[in-house]
Amino acid sequence: MQNKSLYKKKPRPLDWFIHGLIYICASLSIIILACIVTYVGYRGISSISWNFITTVPSAIKGTVGIAGNIINTLYIIILTLLIAIPLGVGAAIYLNEYAKPGRVVRLIEFTTETLSGIPSIIFGLFGYVFFGVTLKLGYSILTGGLTLTLIILPLITRNTQEALKTVPDSYRKGALGIGASKWYMIRTILLPSAMPGIVTGIVLSVGRIVGESAALLFTAGSGYLLPKLGDYGEGLFKKILQPGGTLTIELYLSMEKAKYDTAFAIALILLIIVFGINLLTKYLSNKLNLDKRP
Repeated sequence: MQNKSLYKKKPRPLDWFIHGLIYICASLSIIILACIVTYVGYRGISSISWNFITTVPSAIKGTVGIAGNIINTLYIIILTLLIAIPLGVGAAIYLNEYAKPGRVVRLIEFTTETLSGIPSIIFGLFGYVFFGVTLKLGYSILTGGLTLTLIILPLITRNTQEALKTVPDSYRKGALGIGASKWYMIRTILLPSAMPGIVTGIVLSVGRIVGESAALLFTAGSGYLLPKLGDYGEGLFKKILQPGGTLTIELYLSMEKAKYDTAFAIALILLIIVFGINLLTKYLSNKLNLDKRP
């Protein structure tokens, strides 16, 4: 009798071709990334210095720095996450645990997916008209943070939903069976179990915030000054109502002014930040997955 085992079956020429094509595509992706990193690093490494990172542009002092842009980027990240995380995680919990499957849930999920596909410059236009003009927030970090909240909200919501769906139903039934309330079950069992997926979505959202520029051009402005602390540190809070250009905005303006060395230096810093975010995502996901194991 002829042995038809898959392990002893000889691969066809087409299988070899597809196998080789997959490796070529994967290698091409790595080569493209390596070329981009190498070229940006070659052009930008010579302009990076401690003075460049810790000062702001000043014609009087003769400095060209990005300290103000780094602080503005941190402001945008923190403010956006403070607004988006409760909304995104809360919406996902409602859709996955409380809402009954039907037209309303499908409509909300369709709306969320549609939001994730809208170009960011349209969000910027809406943010400028609604937050900047209608609510009279003007060009400010707060306007930029509210606008970016709309951009990353679908990402956090969908990632949280998918993470909650991976939690076995036996966890829910077991907790409810011993008399736990639904919210207690969600808070103590579901959210800790789904935390790796939730954290991954949040960290990826940070990457989206760091790399965003189109929406911030219309909303946050291009200010580069450091916040003034004041006697009681009130300047730190007043800063969110002032214009603030992030690193990506400064990169765009440097290219527009033909300051290519500065632009490539900022680009290299952004690449380092993005790589750091990806490494942090992998580390947190692995750590949380290990912590879940009995």
